[in-house]
This record gives sequence, structure tokens and C-alpha cells, in this order.
Amino acid sequence: MRFDGVHEKTVVIIKPDGVQRSLVGEVTKRLEMKGLKIVAMKMMILSEDKLREHYAHHVEKPFYPGLEAFMKSSPVVAMVAEGKDAVAAVRLIAGVTNAGKADGGTIRGDLAMGMCNVIHCSDSPENGEAEVKRFFDESEVFEYNKTEWLHVYMEDERA
Repeated sequence: MRFDGVHEKTVVIIKPDGVQRSLVGEVTKRLEMKGLKIVAMKMMILSEDKLREHYAHHVEKPFYPGLEAFMKSSPVVAMVAEGKDAVAAVRLIAGVTNAGKADGGTIRGDLAMGMCNVIHCSDSPENGEAEVKRFFDESEVFEYNKTEWLHVYMEDERA
């Protein structure tokens, strides 16, 4: 069952600290418990080129070399979550970027202390679309029926 209003996609990357601390299942569980549909997922090593593209707005900043080294230090798990207002929903459950200031109950607030903050998530619907294309080939993003959405969204939200 596919609903017209439920097509927004967002990228979530479980960063090296999340992978090393065995938090992949916990992050995925929280996304699914929220009612989001996982439509793509893979483990990968991020290349220098991919990181420079992804963090283009940070490349010239003094902290970038450390960020790049950290992001290349271990595989990451990249996924695409889909749902109504998916970007905002993921950002809400992720918590603020500085995990030490993130509210309890959020991924970062519960699972991290500082800038090793477990996950990256898209910051806008436009960036969500761009990041899906950056990290996934079209053939890696799946469409499938999620009948659970009958119990996640009210009828008027599905139209």
C-alpha cells in the first residue's frame, strides 16, 4: 500500500563510532519504531572524494581533516528512511548535533556525549534527495508495501 503523501526520503549514516559501539540495531530500531520505512541500507567505507562532496561546506574549516579521518576510520552503515515529513522526523529523534546537549530520549542524547554523535541525518528535504543520490544507486532504493502505515498515519495523512 503506497500513499501519495508519504514519499519523503532522508539519509541516515551510522558513523564509525556507532558501528564500533554496535549501535546499528538500536538506531534502526528507533527509526522503525517511529514508523519510518527503511528502503535502502548498506555498509560502506567512505572515500575521500565522497566525504569532500558530502562535507563541501566544511572542507576549508580547520577541523575538516580530523572529521575526514574519523569518517574513514571504520565502515559506516548508510540507509534511506521514508515517511511523511521523514527529514523532520529523523532530526527530531536524532537530537541536536552536539550530543552532550541533546535531549534524553533522542539517539544522540541517549547514546553519545560530544561530536562523536553516532549518526548523520539529512537537514532538509532537498538535501535528503541529494544525499540519497550521493550514497545510493537507484537500484539500491526499494519500493515495497508497508501495510503497517495503516496504523501509523490517519486516513487524511495518507492522501
